[in-house]
This record gives sequence, structure tokens and C-alpha cells, in this order.
Amino acid sequence: MIISQVSIAPVGKGTSLSKYVKITLDVFKKNDVKYIINDMATVLETNDLKSLFKVVEQAHKAVIESGAERVITELKIDDRRDKDVRIGTKINALQ
Repeated sequence: MIISQVSIAPVGKGTSLSKYVKITLDVFKKNDVKYIINDMATVLETNDLKSLFKVVEQAHKAVIESGAERVITELKIDDRRDKDVRIGTKINALQ
């Protein structure tokens, strides 16, 4: 299982990004990708890297198609192979 954090933001489109966050969340929902949002990014859970890259590319393009002329996408990947991890595993380990 892959746990990742993604942030996709248009440059030069004002200070509020909620419209664009909603666009990316729609892409994740359509692809049946488990996610949680926080104040700074979205955490995704995918089965493999191919699935992750596919959905991030779709979300990036969706923001461009919504009118953004420049988009910055940041992606952080945790690809742990020694045990099964899912969204919440790390938090649960602390409790």
C-alpha cells in the first residue's frame, strides 16, 4: 500500500484555493481513491505507484483545465514494503 501526500495549487489565482481543492477531490472520488484532507495537503492511499501517479496526473490536469495557467504539484510518497500500512496506521501507533 502506498501512502502519499499531495498538494496541487495554481499560481496567480488569488488567495483562496478551495475551488481547486474541490476539483482535485472530485478526481480522487471518481477514481475511488481513499483520501483525507488536512489544512495543508491531501493524504492519499493507493495500491501501487502506477495508480498514484495516474490519479495525481489527472488531478493536476483538472486544475489546469479549470483555467489555471500555471500549477505547482508537490508529492511525497511513503512506499513501505515491510508491513501493510494504511491511512491512520501511523496515528494509531502513537496512541
